[in-house]
Amino acid sequence: MSEQILTHARLVLDDEVVSGSLVIRDGMIVGIDTAPSQLSAAIDCDGDYLLPGLVELHTDNMEKYFQPRPRVAWPSRQAALAHDAQMAASGITTVFDAVSIGDVNKDGMRHLALHEMCTAIGDIVDDGLARVDHRLHLRCEVSQPETLRRFQELADLPLLGLVSLMDHAPGQRQFASFDAYRTYYQGKYGLDDAELEAFVAEQLANSRRYSAEHRQAIAGECHKRGLALASHDDATLEHVAESREYGTRVAEFPTTREAAEASHRAGMAVMMGAPNVVRGGSHSGNIAAATLVELDVLDILSSDYYPAALLDAVFRVARMEGGYTLPRAVATAARQPAEAVGLTDRGRLAPGLRADLLRVRLIDGHPMLQRAWSRGRQVH
Repeated sequence: MSEQILTHARLVLDDEVVSGSLVIRDGMIVGIDTAPSQLSAAIDCDGDYLLPGLVELHTDNMEKYFQPRPRVAWPSRQAALAHDAQMAASGITTVFDAVSIGDVNKDGMRHLALHEMCTAIGDIVDDGLARVDHRLHLRCEVSQPETLRRFQELADLPLLGLVSLMDHAPGQRQFASFDAYRTYYQGKYGLDDAELEAFVAEQLANSRRYSAEHRQAIAGECHKRGLALASHDDATLEHVAESREYGTRVAEFPTTREAAEASHRAGMAVMMGAPNVVRGGSHSGNIAAATLVELDVLDILSSDYYPAALLDAVFRVARMEGGYTLPRAVATAARQPAEAVGLTDRGRLAPGLRADLLRVRLIDGHPMLQRAWSRGRQVH
């Protein structure tokens, strides 16, 4: 049997941080001891923190490797492997790779790369090339005409584990401000004023026509398959009530205090972006993650668009005044996201669980990843 012993580490357990040792055998944690190991083969962690590997439920990072510039498609295997390597280097040992269904940009490449991205991730997993554990997260833009059909094409992929329901039409949720919507999309697509007004009118019409129908149909398909469901950008009590009606487990990025608090009360795990923590607020002017820490309703952190932000945010949350202890902060990026999607074999340092581990050293107060293990295999 393959065995490794990590000693002289600060072990971040469920409710406390203790100095001691951890034993790995055949990819699993088999023992935790508060005494240092005397075996010469033990790996000396020199007082570094030992954390469970991070569990990422929502990252848009993969799309950047497949389409590094507008209208530039990268070879799929190389793109998948580069993305995988960045996950390992960021301390993310389980990742739900988010791919979007229903693009508002008819000339964009996102919809063309959809199947290719899903296939490439499946291939590197099947071929034993992936460093970390990959799953798929389908982000469904319910206001777009083709979304339901495309979801049905992908709904039975073996790696699929999470589905989120989004509606980015103007005047609601993330874009409650029409001015903010116009500024964002005019800048993104280079539209003149007339083109922008036509674009806005089309998105509003699509939302009225398709959003409710697609939301209900996709939620039903998820329940039949046992797939975890997430809401996205809920802003009002009505949004939260609708999400609860559909059996939503994760409330992704609620935009207001009332939506976050109502989601938490309803038993949904409230997710916020780690970049929101690192930057000190939302880039789009929505509620700050720090406010949800103060309100005691932040359940899950996600790296969103910046993978390295996740580990950084964990330690920042633990330092916030009146905030979470380090074990509780770690749980927002490990145990709680894992539990939200039904993964009970990871996310904690405990015997009988996967040896997904991070060795982390604080340098000038900043967490620096020294080593990462996925199922006992060093991947960084």
